[in-house]
Amino acid sequence: MKGLPVSQSQGGCTFRVHVVPRSRRDTVAGLYGDALKVRLQAPPTEGRANQALRAFLAERLGVPKQAVEILSGHTSRQKVVRVVGTKPARVRALLREGE
Repeated sequence: MKGLPVSQSQGGCTFRVHVVPRSRRDTVAGLYGDALKVRLQAPPTEGRANQALRAFLAERLGVPKQAVEILSGHTSRQKVVRVVGTKPARVRALLREGE
C-alpha cells in the first residue's frame, strides 16, 4: 500500500480526504486513491458532514476544531483539508489507527 501524500505548509499539513457520509460510525477506512477515506455518521446536507469531518480530524489529531480547514470540495466527497499545528507523520498515523 502506498502512503498518504501530505504536504507541509503554513505551520500545518494539507492532504486529500474522501468522505463517506451516513456511515454506521465515524472512522478512518484507509485510503481511497491518494486520499484519506473517512466514514462519517453525519448526512451530507446543510454542511453537517463537513462539520463532522472537522470535529473528527481535530479530535484524532489533537488540535482545536478551528485548526481544521476545508480548502476545497465543500459540496463534494473529495476534499482538500489543511490542519494547522500538526505534522505529516501524525496525519499518516491516522491510517494505522483505522486498521
